[in-house]
Amino acid sequence: MTHLHEDKIKFLEEMALRIRHDTIESVINAGSGHVAGPLDMADIFTALYFHILKHDPKNPSWLERDRLVLSNGHICPVQYAALAHAGYFPVEELKTLRKFGTRLQGHPHRGSLPGIETTSGPLGSGLSQAVGMAIGLKMDKRPNQVVALLSDAEHQAGQLWEAATLAGKLRLDNLTAIIDRNNIQIDGMTEDVMPLEPLGEKYEAFRWHVLEINGHDFEEIHNAFETARAIYEKPVVIIAHTIAGKGVDFMEFKYEWHSKVFKPEEAKEALSQLRTLGGKIQSEHQ
Repeated sequence: MTHLHEDKIKFLEEMALRIRHDTIESVINAGSGHVAGPLDMADIFTALYFHILKHDPKNPSWLERDRLVLSNGHICPVQYAALAHAGYFPVEELKTLRKFGTRLQGHPHRGSLPGIETTSGPLGSGLSQAVGMAIGLKMDKRPNQVVALLSDAEHQAGQLWEAATLAGKLRLDNLTAIIDRNNIQIDGMTEDVMPLEPLGEKYEAFRWHVLEINGHDFEEIHNAFETARAIYEKPVVIIAHTIAGKGVDFMEFKYEWHSKVFKPEEAKEALSQLRTLGGKIQSEHQ
């Protein structure tokens, strides 16, 4: 992982904005899809594909690559946008999201698109897949890292905690989980539907090293992964506090936007706000 200097931060901020823009456009094109989670995870995905992960878009099966497991597969529009901008497939293909016969289905499918490591859909199962990968890499004595992206609400599923128990028992220090702690799920706020707190203390009880960050701050994301790779004989969980619908004011913190369809005037306003943010990024770095 390279040093995070000011020019790199500007690049990451601009790339995250493009990824948010293309995520919204692809969902508008599809006429359906999840959007609040993808917007709040745009900074995390940008940091992973353009700064943190060891990967090669020209050789997606490269043996030395780090593995990224997306457990909450419904936020895949943001992963598709990040993969496209990283060079895994043409950006123009993002327009085919959820279309009949597309490689960009509503949940990612391993084997249909370069850079997708697992098929996801059932919430709560992704950490189990990531733990299996981490065990396999340990058995092969390989240095590759496994990164698992999890929603906060899927921690209401028991299977996830079974996987967390095993990871702690086996001291999988090649595994880092990132929790999108946006506090929303499809029908309300997580703490109203089924409270998750104290989330960090739960992971500590399962023998994980816990970090908490602002999921929209590239320096904090960078520092968390620097710390994670220095932790010995423990898996690491990064609880990334994010704002659902980040970047569009009428969507932020609104659980209703988990999978709401844009009206024409809402779509126009959302894209306009992102263009305004682009201008602010330019002025802040001048």
